[in-house]
Amino acid sequence: MKVSDLVRELNLTVFCGEAGLDAEISGGYTSDLLSDVMGHIDEGMLWITMQTHQNIVAVATLKDAAAVLIVNGASPDEETLDKGKEENVPLLGTPLSAFEVTGKIYRLLQQA
Repeated sequence: MKVSDLVRELNLTVFCGEAGLDAEISGGYTSDLLSDVMGHIDEGMLWITMQTHQNIVAVATLKDAAAVLIVNGASPDEETLDKGKEENVPLLGTPLSAFEVTGKIYRLLQQA
């Protein structure tokens, strides 16, 4: 499944990184602890978090994540958006909780 497919299926907000929406999602990881994400996320995975600061872009870039999905209706600040645009990392948003959106994404990836 491509990031763009996920955006369409779940009506996600695209904050930035539109050029990366064609990336394939190989799996997902849900966590708010940066060190945990760095130790467990693999290339091409979707990262689901409530974090909004610019370090999420640094970790996503370091681990070559397909995209970062920010939950609970939160939005990245301007510095994070600027960094996401610079690094071409898709930053996405949803009003859903991490628990709810993770379950929906899991089901969608199983069907793909």
